[in-house]
Amino acid sequence: MTDAAIAAAVEAVRAADVVTVLTGAGMSAESGVPTFRDVATGVWAKYDPMTVATPEAWEADPALVWAWYQRRRALVQAVQPNAGHHALARWASRADVGVVTQNVDDLHERAGSSDVIHLHGSLFACRCDMCERPHSVAVIDPDGDRLTPPECECGGQVRPGVVWFGEELPHNAFAEATARATGCDVFVLVGTSGVVYPAAGLAHTARDAGATVIEINPQETELSEVCDITIRSTAATALPAIAGTASG
Repeated sequence: MTDAAIAAAVEAVRAADVVTVLTGAGMSAESGVPTFRDVATGVWAKYDPMTVATPEAWEADPALVWAWYQRRRALVQAVQPNAGHHALARWASRADVGVVTQNVDDLHERAGSSDVIHLHGSLFACRCDMCERPHSVAVIDPDGDRLTPPECECGGQVRPGVVWFGEELPHNAFAEATARATGCDVFVLVGTSGVVYPAAGLAHTARDAGATVIEINPQETELSEVCDITIRSTAATALPAIAGTASG
């Protein structure tokens, strides 16, 4: 992280009326939440995420999928929001800062952010696979590989409230995110690789609408060339440095 990049980011957000922040897997990874890539080589080494995170996987073996997501929920509940989550929440409490996330955890909300757009759904927003009725589900860490999903009153099964591979993003969520990208003065990318579309396209939308685009990521990404300011640091380090000095 360079002082010059932080100074440029602070100057940009101080001059902005509206800021939109898009967070990706790197944001939660600092709290100990594995990315899909980490999952494939760590706790979930014997599963290919593609075989437990698709509609076809749910059709073939809902008990396997349900157990996998229950473990993910238990893992998320065992970790805490990091300094980046808390910095964003404090910033949004005093300025027009909207949070759009590709993450399916609840760390932004637990840090105090009250208005978060979840592009890929949420681990904790389960629903019926037939009637779409929302369901509140107790989180447990299964002993085995399979766990029978709860039943809905309509006879369907309760499924995880996430967007699986092959499914469309929630229309309302993406429309709101697009509006935030179009209407902001500064668009901040935090911990996202920029390879997952249509979410990654929001940076282009913001840039085309005239926003200053800032990237916070230790590594160069597919979106780095779109950015006006790049900060080679992590969210937990860079966001407090920017948000703590941004005017409200």
